[in-house]
Amino acid sequence: MAQAVPVVAIDGPSASGKGTIASRVAAALGFHYLESGALYRLVALVSLRTDERSEAALAELARTLPVVFLDGKIFMENQDVSDAIRTEACGVRASEVAPLAAVRRALLERQRAFRRPPGLVADGRDMGTVVFPDAELKVFLTARPEVRAERRYNQLKEKGIGANLRALSRDLAERDARDANRAVAPLVPALDSQVLDSSALSIEQVVQRIIGWCRERNLGGRG
Repeated sequence: MAQAVPVVAIDGPSASGKGTIASRVAAALGFHYLESGALYRLVALVSLRTDERSEAALAELARTLPVVFLDGKIFMENQDVSDAIRTEACGVRASEVAPLAAVRRALLERQRAFRRPPGLVADGRDMGTVVFPDAELKVFLTARPEVRAERRYNQLKEKGIGANLRALSRDLAERDARDANRAVAPLVPALDSQVLDSSALSIEQVVQRIIGWCRERNLGGRG
């Protein structure tokens, strides 16, 4: 049954805008939405709070962590952690947790369980290469490093969070290197993916481009 449910996989590096884009595409198509990075950030959040770094312990946590996604918010053990997982510190720890093979294996089935009718839009770094290799549409969303750093800087400023553009640029470069060079599920475009550089495009332009590709494949039930 799961294999018959269509998937749109949107992958890309940090601050490429894939979360915002994927959620809007899902809403336009009437599909479910999976932000796979949130699962890694949840594991990272516990790692930060407990200083736990053991791969085996983090993998067990990934398998058993009580998580609820509800109305755009994320709850862990009945606590709203939607903002806590968005901090830069949590993002950095998530990029350190993500290369751990045992953690990735533990989260694989949790991610695939989001595949429910009428369809799913999933964003992450290995949605099209590992988690949903049979996705009907695979998009690799990217942007120039300086554009991504400025976008992240503006996001943090809008939330009232202090940030340094130079430090953000350095952190993004380090995350890119870790993601691209890890031994397990490195960040690379799937061979059959549509590579989309959003550096000069607005959010709406990117959304419409992807929806157009979906329509070409007869995906989605909304206008």
